[in-house]
Amino acid sequence: MKVLVTGAAGFIGYHVCKLLQARGDDLVGIDNLNDYYDPSLKLARLASLGEDFHFEKIDIADFSALSDLFRREGFDAVINLAAQAGVRYSLENPQAYVSSNLDGFVNILECCRHFPVRHLVYASSSSVYGNNSKIPFEESDCVDHPQSLYAATKKANELLASCYNNLYSIPATGLRFFTVYGPWGRPDMAPMIFAKAILAGDKIRVFNNGNMLRDFTYISDIASAVVAVLDKVPKGHEVYNIGCSNPVNLMDFISSMEKALGKAAQLDFCPMQAGDVVATYASCAKLKRDFGYKPQVQLAQGLQLFVEWYISDNNPIK
Repeated sequence: MKVLVTGAAGFIGYHVCKLLQARGDDLVGIDNLNDYYDPSLKLARLASLGEDFHFEKIDIADFSALSDLFRREGFDAVINLAAQAGVRYSLENPQAYVSSNLDGFVNILECCRHFPVRHLVYASSSSVYGNNSKIPFEESDCVDHPQSLYAATKKANELLASCYNNLYSIPATGLRFFTVYGPWGRPDMAPMIFAKAILAGDKIRVFNNGNMLRDFTYISDIASAVVAVLDKVPKGHEVYNIGCSNPVNLMDFISSMEKALGKAAQLDFCPMQAGDVVATYASCAKLKRDFGYKPQVQLAQGLQLFVEWYISDNNPIK
């Protein structure tokens, strides 16, 4: 297939591109390479994809550039991973989320409408579940009470994709990712923040006094599921959780990180951060039923692999 991957220089985008490259797809990647976090990490990911990787610096919020690309390339499928990420940053810069996650996503849908593709796969988020008390979270649960603007934009993406499917018959699949971690990860997420602080002897801010649960999901399980979903075109619009179905207490996560690094953490216990949720917990029964999904990497192994990368020369920002 000829596949467009947006957000190709991002954490998940990079790993998805590696898999698509390995199996020989005709691949085009785009990214706006913004400075939400250190662009040198994004550039290093792109460099790791090799000189033959077809990359163009395009912002999905730029409809003219995006539509020109669709017209020129004639894609069979699109994996839209480009988005302004981060729950906490949405409190500081809401316009970035409107531009990328709303305007940009509508631009993707419009391009898929005018330059038809077989399948649009797009990133949603476990954040859409908010503080649901029913666990594990299932795709059929009510997601009408987001706790952050970021979560609201992801819920909006699902509604927009469903609408475009109804109106224009665009087959689309939304993926609700649960706390992704692993090599080449984002520096604004817990594994990178904690590893840096522990090794430097700095304090880690532990929100809600450590009383939080996260369904940590290793990046290879995420990327493999994305590619599997891409290959199966739905009849309409579908949504799937991609998690590990094994939520871990934040203090246990820190303990596992300490073991992997061989050094104790200095902790600064803090109250709950605005926009955060107490727990995430994925039911992956639907993904298992339709794709045989079973996560392969458990937390201890995943953190060891992450730490090996983090302290290696492949990490440009350690």
